[in-house]
Amino acid sequence: MEKKIYKNYINGEWVESASGCTFEDRNPADNREVIGEFQRSNPEDVKRAVEAAKNAYDKWRLYPAPKRAEILFKVAEILVKRKEEFAREMTQEMGKVLKETRGDVQEAIDMSYYMAGEGRRQFGQTTPSELPNKFAMSVRMPMGACALITPWNFPMAIPSWKLMPALICGNTVVFKPATDTPLSAYNLIKSCEEAGIPKGVVNFVTGGGSEVGGPLMKNEDVKLVSFTGSTAVGKTVSEACAPAFKHTNLEMGGKNAIMVMEDANLDLAVEGAIWGGFGTTGQRCTAASRVIVHKKVYQEFAEKFVARAKALKIGNGLDPKVEMGPSINENQLQTVMNYVEIGKKEGAKLISGGNRLVKGDYIHGFFHEPTVFADVDPKMRIAQEEIFGPVVALIPCDNLQNAINICNGVVYGLSASIYTQDVNKAFVAMRDIYTGIFYVNSSTIGAEVHLPFGGTKQTGNGHREAGTAALDVFSEWKTVYIDYSGKLQKAQIDDLNIS
Repeated sequence: MEKKIYKNYINGEWVESASGCTFEDRNPADNREVIGEFQRSNPEDVKRAVEAAKNAYDKWRLYPAPKRAEILFKVAEILVKRKEEFAREMTQEMGKVLKETRGDVQEAIDMSYYMAGEGRRQFGQTTPSELPNKFAMSVRMPMGACALITPWNFPMAIPSWKLMPALICGNTVVFKPATDTPLSAYNLIKSCEEAGIPKGVVNFVTGGGSEVGGPLMKNEDVKLVSFTGSTAVGKTVSEACAPAFKHTNLEMGGKNAIMVMEDANLDLAVEGAIWGGFGTTGQRCTAASRVIVHKKVYQEFAEKFVARAKALKIGNGLDPKVEMGPSINENQLQTVMNYVEIGKKEGAKLISGGNRLVKGDYIHGFFHEPTVFADVDPKMRIAQEEIFGPVVALIPCDNLQNAINICNGVVYGLSASIYTQDVNKAFVAMRDIYTGIFYVNSSTIGAEVHLPFGGTKQTGNGHREAGTAALDVFSEWKTVYIDYSGKLQKAQIDDLNIS
């Protein structure tokens, strides 16, 4: 069977890279399977894409926002019709189970519909002036050409979090997807093309970080860089953009915790911890890689959690019986295996898993057992550093305050949760946990598109994605004063005579 070759999308045309080179997109569940070939782009491709976005900006920003919204609505309708097809292709290229990839596509659908609604709701303020015969208001304005750089774990959802608010605000974009998941990104951009996005408004360039990402960040015509990925790479993005004071939106790592109190519904807590720790093979920035359990229920919870982890069916995500797929690639799998060895050396107790799966159907994939460490000290590396794999650390605690201290004791601040039947404990935790997202009696994953998404500390740089908060990332405020008094009036200086 001949391999399909996918092209870049620049200025409304599907074109080959100036490099003349391509790279393969392979199935992590069976690396013998080539999904397709994509352009190994270079700085010349980036330059052309940014130029196209820059040239398209003036017309697009003046295109009425409600009309921009109609195009986004059409994108959503296309995604609805092709949801199953796109979900299956996503499972093939990145490995997570089909019910999760359906959710990934659904999130792109939800975001497209939601931001289409914002085409008529980009509200500013009108407010009384302190001077007579003067009108005051604030309005949003777009920023220009934006660079979108996205990860592989949510290859359609996360791009939609950036693309849809950028477009509805009147920006143009150059989109660089992760090299592990270009097909899902292609499917999103193809849907935009089919919906009638004007040429140059959306541009799509595939390739590596140094060849595409670096030049894209440093291009002087790019006004904003929106990046989701590791904290280490996020720092390089920030440093690259700082000299030009370029706007950056950074969504980075997490080391999220579930706190299980002595009064928790343990079966519910186990279910949430399994989903949080092993959903998407632990490859989520919101994954629950720490479970902090009250000593009174620690042993019972650990036994139930391990039994459930051992029962998980591992394999190809297209199999409806499979509950956990592979790591995305060999490097990520090696990272997981390295952290398992680190945990052992640190003195954590390995009570389940810990091994790569290499027999039978697993031999050609990147599979690892769901792994559980017990009696983990909060300062151990496996309790401090993001692993991005199916490894969960169980940490005993004495009481609620101890749990809160442990939960907050990492450099990240994305998501956390508490399982308790005590409303007072729930509200104390809601108040004192310093994360951007918090759940009560639920796992650490499951964000909804109409609410802000993002974190504190080294998880981000203060911005939020999704909800109306995303509009603040992709627009700037302009305050407007209209003086119809016919004379020069001076705010804070003129005295008004009201006698």
